[in-house]
Amino acid sequence: MEVPPGLKYSKEHEWVTAEESVATIGITDHAQDQLGEIVYIELPSVGEKISKDDPFGVVESVKAVSDIYAPISGTVAEVNEGLRESPEVINEDPYGDGWLIKIRVSDSSELDDLMDNEEYEEMVAKEKE
Repeated sequence: MEVPPGLKYSKEHEWVTAEESVATIGITDHAQDQLGEIVYIELPSVGEKISKDDPFGVVESVKAVSDIYAPISGTVAEVNEGLRESPEVINEDPYGDGWLIKIRVSDSSELDDLMDNEEYEEMVAKEKE
């Protein structure tokens, strides 16, 4: 399981990296591994507002259909359009080309509520017990 340092992680297995007022959001390596082969993804449109802890998309794999939850609030600035045609990129590169959306952050203090890589690794280890 890959858990890069420098990112923030949510309890729902999303990752966030923020540069100034724009944050990139994706699902973690652990999440894509648990889902298995991803075959479909539904993401919001540019301009949509998303709220922390609310679902903003759906990921469908050969095993399950799961909601994707917003780790922080904001307005969608960009959507990874390539995933519509090739959702398997999330399996191949969850922290790179498999990013989901970029948002304009409405409250940067929400980032403080998220976990760093060590805290996230501990949470996942406890889940596996």
